[in-house]
Amino acid sequence: MSGSVVLPGPGDDPSFMTQALDEARAATAHADVPVGAVIVRGGEVVGRARNRREHSGDPTGHAEILALREAGERRGSWRLSDCALYVTLEPCLMCAGAIVLARVPLVVFAAPDPKAGAVVSVAHVFEERGVNHHPKWRMGVLRTESEELLRSFFAAHRAEAAD
Repeated sequence: MSGSVVLPGPGDDPSFMTQALDEARAATAHADVPVGAVIVRGGEVVGRARNRREHSGDPTGHAEILALREAGERRGSWRLSDCALYVTLEPCLMCAGAIVLARVPLVVFAAPDPKAGAVVSVAHVFEERGVNHHPKWRMGVLRTESEELLRSFFAAHRAEAAD
């Protein structure tokens, strides 16, 4: 099942997730949720971004969307059917839709998002034969590091709100 969520396997390069984590850490400088994304084609990074929703005041300023835009501009095509996306947090429904529309064949995400994650539900939708794009979703590459970054961010955010 190509739309299924699967655990990491051979070829899942943690160095790309490390770069996504660097982007996520940079997002905290602007008080944004620490999510980073890297688009890879043939072993080369063609797009990278971090959440910029709070910084830009743009509700579409998600790391995945911004990385897709950068890769599309750099490649001269919004179709990224020969690329992989590494992202530190499970994509939300909006981002998962953009990933599917861009025809990204592989998404590697570090940490699941129990509140807004869409991968499991999207994976089941895209198992339907009538849908013409079936991304593979891999979970768990550098999960501990990504979850700790998110935990730290939200703990600090809650502490600020309590003051």
